[in-house]
Parts: sequence; structure tokens; C-alpha cells
Amino acid sequence: MNEATGMHKLIGTSEDDDEEEMDMDAKEEDDDEEGKNMAASMIVNMDGGITTSSSDSQFQYHSQIQEQQINHGGVAKRPRPSEEKERTKLRERHRRAITARILAGLRRHGNYNLRVRADINDVIAALAREAGWVVLPDGTTFPSQSQGSRPSDDSSVPAAIPSSQVLPQQSQVASLKGVCPGFQNSVEYNTGQMKEAFGHSASPYDISSGSHAHASSTGGSRGERIDNHPLISSVDTICNKQVVDPSSRLHEHDFAGTPYIPVYVMLPLGVINMKCELTDPNGVLKQLRILKSINVDGVVVDCWWGIVEAHAAQEYNWNGYKRLFQIVKDLKLKLQVVMSFHECGGNFRDDVCIPLPLWVAEIGRSNPDIYFTDKEGRRNPECLSWGIDKERVLKGRTAFEVYFDFMRSFRIEFDEYFEDGIISMIEVGLGPCGDLRYPSFPVKHGWRYPGLGEFQCYDQYMLKSLRKAAEGRGHSFWAKGPTNAGFYNSRPHETGFFCDGGEYDGYYGRFFLNWYSQVLVDHGDRILSLAKLAFEGTCIAAKLSGIHWWYKTTSHAAELTAGFYNPCNRDGYAAVMSMLKKHGAAVTFTTAEVGLLDQLEDSSEALADPEGLTWQVLNAAWDVCIPVASENSVPCHSREVYNKILENAKPFNDPDGRHLLSFTYHRLSLQLMERQNLMEFERFVKKMHGEAVLDPQI
Repeated sequence: MNEATGMHKLIGTSEDDDEEEMDMDAKEEDDDEEGKNMAASMIVNMDGGITTSSSDSQFQYHSQIQEQQINHGGVAKRPRPSEEKERTKLRERHRRAITARILAGLRRHGNYNLRVRADINDVIAALAREAGWVVLPDGTTFPSQSQGSRPSDDSSVPAAIPSSQVLPQQSQVASLKGVCPGFQNSVEYNTGQMKEAFGHSASPYDISSGSHAHASSTGGSRGERIDNHPLISSVDTICNKQVVDPSSRLHEHDFAGTPYIPVYVMLPLGVINMKCELTDPNGVLKQLRILKSINVDGVVVDCWWGIVEAHAAQEYNWNGYKRLFQIVKDLKLKLQVVMSFHECGGNFRDDVCIPLPLWVAEIGRSNPDIYFTDKEGRRNPECLSWGIDKERVLKGRTAFEVYFDFMRSFRIEFDEYFEDGIISMIEVGLGPCGDLRYPSFPVKHGWRYPGLGEFQCYDQYMLKSLRKAAEGRGHSFWAKGPTNAGFYNSRPHETGFFCDGGEYDGYYGRFFLNWYSQVLVDHGDRILSLAKLAFEGTCIAAKLSGIHWWYKTTSHAAELTAGFYNPCNRDGYAAVMSMLKKHGAAVTFTTAEVGLLDQLEDSSEALADPEGLTWQVLNAAWDVCIPVASENSVPCHSREVYNKILENAKPFNDPDGRHLLSFTYHRLSLQLMERQNLMEFERFVKKMHGEAVLDPQI
């Protein structure tokens, strides 16, 4: 309580007049709230009359209030001067700023997963839970072992559960009725599970403070950039729920004896610094040993173009990757390597900044058309425009040649890892975030979910290609982008191009979308042909990102701006899969975890359907016998989400027994290394491997 009192003093005020004014504001707000509650309680009858669900005493109470006002002469409240109101606003802004800094510090340095609009109650609840107490949603607080005892010093109590992640009280009480005999609540049940799993011996889940420091430096902070995202912050709250209703286990599938699917873990973005040095060799070794102990098959590593070829064209520095790969080899883990030809730092969850090579940026300053450009003329330096794939604008080389030289240098440098089979797959970056898509929804240009995005075809090289295609059709006036397609945050029905019956399905619209999507397919075709040549004998893959919002509309607007011509009357992924089949490439598909978006505020408005999109892409790939790998879109630690991933990875009702090639957990972090989360992840790995998982029966 001392900590709570000190925190309250810090964000409060010590001046008496401030307290009086804030009380006056609160009183006025309470009066307004009473009026709203009364209005909300009124129900209109079928015959037009009005009734209320409140009792007669409520009417008597309000009539008494009115009589008191009349008895006092009907004197209205003293209006506050405008200067006084302005001072109150300034003081409130100051208090909010202090609160925001406190919460940011707790998230960043104390690993507290506080919700975006957290208040002092959330902070107190988080501190109480960290001390091992149970805090219910209504504020009821009691020791974790029993309601009548004081908190014990038992070290086996699970990690604290943030207040935003506690299940509603009624469902929690109901779930406790089915817990195994001998356990009075879910906390004791989880504690018993951990004791049974680990006994009194040392476990791989115990990590020293050194590894914690490494994870916090390479796994990313919980800063404001992530918390401000309207989609990601909400999904985080859902994904990180630690309390699992035991009754849900009754509906779990038994994956024992099912096909073995390898599980990889993607390493943190900052594992290699800008000098191409391994950031923390000891910390990496310790974490990889833990992953090895729970039978993870391997790790995924980004090889950044902006690090390796940073300063001069065709001068490559692989030193940090050599040291990292040697550690992976010594632990007998597998490697999947991503050829990352894009910028890191402009998207959500990018906790480091890795720009394109400096020599490329110099060219971009004199010729900004090497970058994707929107209709307002804004350049996006996240990756190079596909319009320069065959243009010699990069110090005498085309973009294709630059990519091929980079991949060939990697193959030569790490040839022994290919020969020994340690490198199991190469994923070739084909666009922003490594995805095969246009950068149609850049955060740096103001996009927010669920905006439909904008077409990215306005640099001189893309317009040159469009003009050539229009002239080939005999309609040179079609050599322009749509003028009625809205802006980054528009909704389909607000535009003339994407609305039902809109121009997207007219003659010009079909021409433009055919050209726009074909440029995407042609880019992937040429790059993968070079990758197949450089990495002969090794599986190569391309990544597709699930653009699931507005999937339930006729136009599928967000997919159209991203380059997938996939309206309701056309399969926009068939051409992509045919191209991948041509090169014997696999596809890595990423989408929001099924079931999460249903719990978000904007999911219904966005008409999103991640499950429908997932099955369309999977079937499009499997129909032409393309192997499909997958990865989660946001870090998740709940059993519910893991079970959804398993059901998609190994569909029970598939008559052909098709399943994923591999699964990548995105990504290694301090939170994954927490004891309870790691235990849940190990359980998930066993099910992916087709092993039997022994859980206490209910």
C-alpha cells in the first residue's frame, strides 16, 4: 500500500483549490452520468408508451433532487470563469503526461503488460499480482493460496497476470468447479502442474539475469510505438492470457500420431547489429540451449541487405552471421535464412532500425523514383520499386542483378552449411516486410487498420510500364491510376472504385488491376528464378501476408491495393501459386490468428475473415501441390491460440491428409522465456511433432 500511496501522490495534486475544482468537475460528470443512465434505462413499448426499468424509488429520488433545487430558489451552479477552466485543463494534461511516463517506464523497464489506457488501479493490481496475490476484475483481492491466509513466500507461484488478461469473474468461478481434486483455484492448479513437471530439480525454464538482459535488449521493448497500434495492442491483450479454462481441454484434439511438423523460432531483429556483429553471444547461446531442450527444430534468421552490403556496392560483411551460424551448428539446430532486401524500422513491432544500404540511399536522394510512390507523390524507402527490376540505375546494375549478387555471395560464404543440410530453407524477400505484396498500407504515411490502403504505382518506372500496357490495349488514356480509389484510411463503400458495383469491375478497372497484379507476379517470377539458380538443391520459399480485412466485401479492396486481384468473383491467388509451382518454391503464409479478430472492436466494421482467407490460400497452394509453411502474426502464449494454429496446421477433416511443411514462431523474446509461457510452448511443440501430451484429466 505504501507503493500505491506514493504513486497516487505522484500523479495527484497537493493544492487545496485543485482538489476543490476537480471535485466540482467530478460532481458535474456524475450528474451527467445519472442523466445518461436514466435515458438508457427507458424502454419504448410497442404501443408507443415509455417505461423504465428502474424502481419507483429512483423516481422519488430524482423528484427530491428537483424539489431541493426549487427550495433553494432555483439558483443555478456558479459558472466557472474561462481562465479557471483553462487552468484545470492544463493541470489535467500535466497529470496525464506524468501518468503516461510512469506507465511507459513500467512497460519498458518493468515488463508490465499494462493496457493502453491503464490507470492507477491497473498499476496497483499489477504490483499485487507480482507479489503473488489474486485480483479479480471487481477489485476483490486476496492471497493466492486461500482467502483466509496471508501471502506465502512459495516460489512456485506462477508469474503475475496483468489485469487486462484476467477472465471475467463468473466464468473463472465456473471453471474452478472442474479443477482436479485437491486444487481450490486455478492458480493452485497451475502451480501443481509446474511442481509435477519440474519437481525439485533444476529446469531449462530457469534463466539467469544475464539472459533476461539479453532478451530485453534484442527482443524489443514494450514502447509506445507498439502500444499505439489499434490492432496490435488489442491482439496482444488477447494473446497473452495466461488463465486457461480447464473445461476447454475437453474440446482439444489429440494430435498424437499425426504427421511431424518442424517448429522453428525466429530470432530477434537486433541479434546482429549494424556493424555485423553478434550482439550478445553468451545470451544467444543460453537461449538457444533452452529452445534445444524443448525440442525446437531450429531457428529463423534475417540476413539484412542493409547490414551486409551497407557501405559500398558488392562489398559484403558476413562476420556476425558466421559466428551466429556456428553456435546454431554446434547445438545441432537447423537454420532457415531470410534474404531481407527491405528496410526494418517503419512497421509495428520493429524494435530496431535497419535501413537500406547507404549507397542505395545516396542514389535515392538524386533519383527518388527508385522507391514505391503513392498518388500524392510520397516515396516509401522501405524497399525498391519493382519498376527498376530491369533498369540499370544502381551503379550500373539492375535491381535483379543486385539481389542475385547478394544471394550468390551468401551461398559461397556458407557453402558448408548447405552441404551439411544445416540450412534447410531460404526465404527470399520480395517486398515490404519480406512479403510478396505492394507497400500499400505504410504506417509512416498515416495508415491505420482497417484502412484499405492506396495503390503504389506512381514512380516514373511503374508509370512507364502502365503506359506501355495501356498502349498495347489501344487505350492510351488508361495510362493512369484510379482517381476515385480513396485514401489510406478510406472504407470501400466511401469510394467510387471499390464500392459494390464500383469501377473496379468495369473495363478500365479490370485492365488496371490485371496489370497491377501481373507486375507483382512477374517480380516474384524473376527473383525466384535467380534464387533457384543461387541455392540449387535447397528449398526456397516466398512469403505471403494475409490481407484479411474487407475480405467479406465484393471488391476485397485491401487485397487489391496490395496487389492480389482477388474480388469475390475471381481467384487472385491462383496465378501466384502457379508461379511458385514453376520454380518448385514453397509458400510461407502469415495471417492473424483465427478467433482473435472476433474480439477486436474494429473487426466487425472491417468485415475481416482471416479464416476464410487462410483456407483460400491453403487450398490454392495444395491444389497445385505447393508445400505451405506458416508463422504467427503476433506473439501469442495462450493455449487457445496454439490450438487454433494446430487445427490449421493439421486439418482433421482433410481427406488427403495434407499438412504444413513447417511452422515458425514469431519471435524469440523475454516473454516467451518466462516459465509458464515456455511450458505452454513446449506442449505446443510436442503436438506439432505428433507426440502424446499428458495433461491432468478433468
